[in-house]
Amino acid sequence: MTAKMYYDNDADPAALAGKTVAIIGYGSQGHAHALNLHESGVDVVVGLAASSKSRALVEDAGIRVADVADAVRSADVVMILVPDTAQKAVYDTEIGPNLRPGALLMFAHGFNIHFNRIDPPAGIDVGMVAPKGPGHLLRSVYQAGGGVPALFAVYRDATGTARAKTLAYARAIGATRAGVLETTFAEETETDLFGEQSVLCGGTAALVKMAFETLVEAGYQPELAYFETLHELKLIVDLMYRGGLNFMRFSVSDTAEWGDYVSGPRIIDSHVRETMKQVLTEIQDGSFAARWITENEAGRPNFDRLRQQDHDHLVERVGASLRSQMAFLNPIEVKAGQAQASVGAPGGGSR
Repeated sequence: MTAKMYYDNDADPAALAGKTVAIIGYGSQGHAHALNLHESGVDVVVGLAASSKSRALVEDAGIRVADVADAVRSADVVMILVPDTAQKAVYDTEIGPNLRPGALLMFAHGFNIHFNRIDPPAGIDVGMVAPKGPGHLLRSVYQAGGGVPALFAVYRDATGTARAKTLAYARAIGATRAGVLETTFAEETETDLFGEQSVLCGGTAALVKMAFETLVEAGYQPELAYFETLHELKLIVDLMYRGGLNFMRFSVSDTAEWGDYVSGPRIIDSHVRETMKQVLTEIQDGSFAARWITENEAGRPNFDRLRQQDHDHLVERVGASLRSQMAFLNPIEVKAGQAQASVGAPGGGSR
């Protein structure tokens, strides 16, 4: 059965007419949502802490900014776009007590609803629009006239209007230009975490590092190893992005394609599949979420150690040197401990 995709014609912008949308947070996702909504004609207010350095950026963009509680009190729709681990505290102290009756509370990732960290009261609609891309792309693609695909879901429709408003929100940030897929909070949360860990972030980073280390340990130049295992990866992924695995295989040499078929399954073998199943089980049963919450409550000692360890990896040091000579890449060097939003990185808030 083919999943139904929803596009501009399936979303009625009138569902948000006369409504005020509060965007809580102004990081990677927050700035993109706020600016896209604003340029789509939606009345937007951004909720930030009084000390936030982002307040000036919001005002420069011609958007109202207010303390979080004040922004929530003034809004019909509230989208929480602060990091997953910060959402509960912000909700408990500033959002929950100030929600209007019948308001729509929105998320860009189902983590806190699915794992019961946030439980809005009866009478509050709960929805989600989860763009399938980082905030800086959500913004730049919108500006270019396109859109980033998204998932949408309604967890609670107390007013009977939640679905229409959620779809209208997806349209206003440009997602229905590319298409949005209906899902549930559970499905989005579990597949998103699994995708990040198995392929998009964890699996890819581990594969790159291991391949790089294998070549360097065999005596090959680190710079050559960098080009072969990291730099060219973008070129291959771009082919997949445009035309799937078939187009990638069509575009590379027959030798590369043959190596794909005979060596790929030896490297990513049945043991990897079994590990992937275990990772998925830990996501589904909540144990990954519990460990991540505990890590944050303890002050992130392991997270900080692992971040520093990988920040100083040889592939990063070699890559930074090589990229510095390629100005056309617009290279970015992330300093140890640098905040995500300051470099427009993927993630940033909920997604």
